[in-house]
Amino acid sequence: MDVLSEYPNSPYELFQNWFLEAKSLEPSDPDAAALATVDDEGLPDVRVVLIRRIDPRGFCFFTNFESAKGQELIQNPLAAINFHWKSLKRQVRVRGGIAPVSTDEADEYYHSRPLGNRIGAWASRQSRPLADRAQLLEQTRQMEEKYGDSPPRPPYWSGFRLIPVSIEFWREGEYRLHRRVRYKLSGKGENSWDKEFLYP
Repeated sequence: MDVLSEYPNSPYELFQNWFLEAKSLEPSDPDAAALATVDDEGLPDVRVVLIRRIDPRGFCFFTNFESAKGQELIQNPLAAINFHWKSLKRQVRVRGGIAPVSTDEADEYYHSRPLGNRIGAWASRQSRPLADRAQLLEQTRQMEEKYGDSPPRPPYWSGFRLIPVSIEFWREGEYRLHRRVRYKLSGKGENSWDKEFLYP
């Protein structure tokens, strides 16, 4: 029988334990999460992103800041992500504020990417209308010709950090009696969390 004392005080410790299991069992992209934002009309938007860095400062993903999600996060710096590891029958929900990563973090991650991805960041005007695929391929060719094998990071390409105020862990239970534990930032100090069970 679950008791709260069996759960670590930090949600990041529990997340890392679950994440290690997911990396060993999920067939692809265990770092994939659905990212929810809101546009300037209040209409929700959601898409899957790859969460590339996770530490007690938050959950980082990288993107074109001129894309739809980039603009939505700049205008309304609040978001939620949801990891769903079907093979483990587990989910993790994270909600909180958004802040840009540092220039050094953006540079380091950008230059760790495969060359084609770095060129693609220049070629794609993400989320904007495209006449046809030939146009994208031509722009890619032009960027390859311009930058060769050492493209710099585009000025509009960087990353965001989701800084959690709550992290919920969900495990499937028999007869839909799921196990849910929510951590909420307590305000009693940096990385101080309260935890509670939730009805399924």
